[in-house]
Amino acid sequence: MGDTTEEQVIAIVAEQAMLSASEVKLDDNPEDMGLDSLALVEIVFSIEETFDVSVPFNANDLASSEFDISSVGKIVEAVKALVAAKG
Repeated sequence: MGDTTEEQVIAIVAEQAMLSASEVKLDDNPEDMGLDSLALVEIVFSIEETFDVSVPFNANDLASSEFDISSVGKIVEAVKALVAAKG
């Protein structure tokens, strides 16, 4: 896997979904991939560790979360924004 943010996020999501990275598409949503709330929390932890960022994610209140998890592409966009804000 390469070192781009998109590739790294896809690898993290793929691992939790027990898929190969090539099977994960940007328009896939976590629910359709069979990811439950625990898997989403694991994804958030992995993103925080991999990118050294703090993800504004509340697993208990997804509607008010500032971190959009509606699709893999949205997760990638959100991570890119967090990394850019970090400087």
